[in-house]
Amino acid sequence: MTAFAALHHADAPLLLPNAWDHASAAALAAQGFVAVGTTSLGVAAAAGLPDGAAATRDATLNLTLALGSGPFLLSVDTEGGFSDDPDEVAGVARELAAVGAVGINLEDGRPDGTLAPVELHAAKIAAVKSAVPGLFVNARTDTHWLGDGAGGRDMGAGGGDMGDTSRRLDAYQQAGADGVFVPGLSEPSRITALLKTLEVPLNILYSPTGPTAPALADLGVRRISLGSLLYRRALGAAVETAALIRAGLPVEGPAPTYGEVQALVRPGSQRPDTLGRPW
Repeated sequence: MTAFAALHHADAPLLLPNAWDHASAAALAAQGFVAVGTTSLGVAAAAGLPDGAAATRDATLNLTLALGSGPFLLSVDTEGGFSDDPDEVAGVARELAAVGAVGINLEDGRPDGTLAPVELHAAKIAAVKSAVPGLFVNARTDTHWLGDGAGGRDMGAGGGDMGDTSRRLDAYQQAGADGVFVPGLSEPSRITALLKTLEVPLNILYSPTGPTAPALADLGVRRISLGSLLYRRALGAAVETAALIRAGLPVEGPAPTYGEVQALVRPGSQRPDTLGRPW
């Protein structure tokens, strides 16, 4: 079992914060988080690209190159693998692992609000595990995340077909997934029922309106992701601060100093997307 996989079987669930650039990942690691994920929304929005539309392959590879040698275990959000060809998805996974990723998220949701055929997503998982056996594959199903209009991807659909969820997760387990992820699922009784059908760790997306992290732990959830929450809060704080200053109002609350942010830079580092790029 790899060190990252072992975190899913420890006494407490893995609380996985999600970063969108080097500074956010380094700041989280400095606070003692031994593992950090990436957020596809944060990566996409920072680059002015759509999320979930396979538009951020290069941006994701570049970010992984920048973060893969950091003092933390790195899991990468790969959306749907940036392709519907399982061999191409396996190739992306191989590239990510080569520069330091220890895990990936692989989702079956599509930008048009539909779900990929279960057989196709299972084939992607199997191809990745065949190509990179040690890479932790967190197989995500969007049965509870899509299908509720434009807000579905941001806030979670809230409902979701539990039968379809169970069928999909069973297929993904059988294909070799190391863990499964159901963003948008927050009802404790549904989580408990789903856990009875699983052989691998369950990942739940934290929601400010859902169960607390300790409550999710008590239910048996083994991984709690923060998704795009940190990025969205950071963006909101930036806009709020500018608006307060424009209105002549005081700005309250802590913020890192220039020196503290500068200290997050690796000594002797240069642009990671132009040095030793393996793709």
